Amino acid sequence: MTHNPELTPKFHPELTPGVEELEAQERRLVFKQFTHDDAWELGSLLVEMARERQAPVAIDIHRAGQQLFHAALPGSTPDNDAWIARKRRVVERYGSSSYLVGARHRAKGTTFEESSRLDPDTYAAHGGSFPINVEGVGVIGAVTVSGLPQLQDHRFVVEALEHFLTKR
Repeated sequence: MTHNPELTPKFHPELTPGVEELEAQERRLVFKQFTHDDAWELGSLLVEMARERQAPVAIDIHRAGQQLFHAALPGSTPDNDAWIARKRRVVERYGSSSYLVGARHRAKGTTFEESSRLDPDTYAAHGGSFPINVEGVGVIGAVTVSGLPQLQDHRFVVEALEHFLTKR
């Protein structure tokens, strides 16, 4: 199975979301609860979406330090798992999506790597990891995708979360 670029189009810089739009996504995409079964359903939805698009991604869902879901689709590599861990650590540390954390630094005219002074082998403020935020509780975990360009990874997770939360 080969990757179909038409199903994961390149995005133009002028369509890159700003900090305000990214923050609005996080305010909107909040769970009432997040169980083991929710992790399975969300992970399965992400796998289904990735297969439909022939997207070569790895998918990971963590809650409170425990991996609840992981899948590696054709075309993904062990490097995707390393990226997942680095992006997820950004969400765990900052309580915001990995893409938003990077965007906040870019908006200030700097980079995450320069400003955070964190080890880039441990933390990556690249798109693809989104906080699992539970109403009245806060951020309890992260859902992460790796394998596409960072904005596409981010949008892929957001699309899945929007679909998942809409049907609840």
